Amino acid sequence: MTGSERRDAILGALRAASKPLPGSALARLGGVSRQVVVQDIALLRADGHDIAATNRGYVLRDAEDATRPVRLFKVRHTAEQLEDELTCIVDLGGEVLDVTVNHRVYGKISAPLGVRSRRDVEQYLEGIRTGKSYPLMTVTSGYHFHRVAADSPEVLDEIEAALRARGYLAPMLPYEQEAASSGL
Repeated sequence: MTGSERRDAILGALRAASKPLPGSALARLGGVSRQVVVQDIALLRADGHDIAATNRGYVLRDAEDATRPVRLFKVRHTAEQLEDELTCIVDLGGEVLDVTVNHRVYGKISAPLGVRSRRDVEQYLEGIRTGKSYPLMTVTSGYHFHRVAADSPEVLDEIEAALRARGYLAPMLPYEQEAASSGL
């Protein structure tokens, strides 16, 4: 299999997948190492494919995701409330695409999440618990941003209302509103 054929096979697998695909599975598909898959993913991204790396594997966020409405939420809560925040979003039909913090020294730090179900929430929390890591929000006193996708703006409105009712929604500062409108 040539490199081009392998990248086509990776794209096909990602398009057909209903959940993130681990690099090891993609490596087996192409009969190569995971490092070669990492290089293939970089080439696919350079070709304009929106491929996100999550803690569970790779996700293709191409044309179908581009049609889903996305909203940026600024939230603040404790690490103990993290599970409640995420399950609130996914139970209402949202997908937490990523998390971003604005650190005063390091600047904008962002990580893809791809959390769309309670099972994803559990896997994410298990990764935090079993690793020697802390949620990104801990570096900014609990303040962070989530880009959330849903099937309709009405679902995003429900998510916003639920986050507000739980006291998690934080007001955006003027410079954050400007950054949000330009893609934070």
